[in-house]
Amino acid sequence: MEVILLERVAKLGQMGDVVTVKDGYGRNYLLPQGKALRANASNIASFEERKAQLEARNLETKTEAEALSTRLDGQQFIVIRSASDGGNLYGSVTTRDAATIATDEGFSVDRKQIIIRQPIKVLGLHELEVHLHPEVMAVITLNVARSAEEAELQASGKSIQDLAAEEDAAAEFEISELFDDMGAAADDDDEGGPVATPEAAAADEDDN
Repeated sequence: MEVILLERVAKLGQMGDVVTVKDGYGRNYLLPQGKALRANASNIASFEERKAQLEARNLETKTEAEALSTRLDGQQFIVIRSASDGGNLYGSVTTRDAATIATDEGFSVDRKQIIIRQPIKVLGLHELEVHLHPEVMAVITLNVARSAEEAELQASGKSIQDLAAEEDAAAEFEISELFDDMGAAADDDDEGGPVATPEAAAADEDDN
């Protein structure tokens, strides 16, 4: 299928380019999304008539997207989820979740603008792409944790594995301290000397 692009499409072309795409990609994505028209004579003529208007609109939306990107790029959002001790989530974090929390924080973002390259199914920090415009992208980070305290530790650079290792080390230290205290108590008993048996005490009295 040949189409004429109404805006820049990554890895495909710029506005006004006539390109060949797979039929399914054209019918199911480019045409319904208003990103392209079938490249027939009437549509090409229509594009030429609207070109100046489309370019002006593109420039306006690009400017708005750049302004939003300036504020959004580099932002980190906390997502609280239940997870196993090993850090595996009971479910996954979706583009809808990301869009909702970003919007709640004051950024107008649609889930269709968000790209998750790898499914988010574990605790930790996850980078997402937000395509605000065909020519403007921001990168945000989702801090997925079981609590606000855990999120704060993750933000400082510690992974769930680091936190688990620290907890194990603390538990081992407490156990070793307990055994040290028990050993010290036993030593104190030994320093008190042998305890006299009733028979020995009776023998001492007879000698006297």
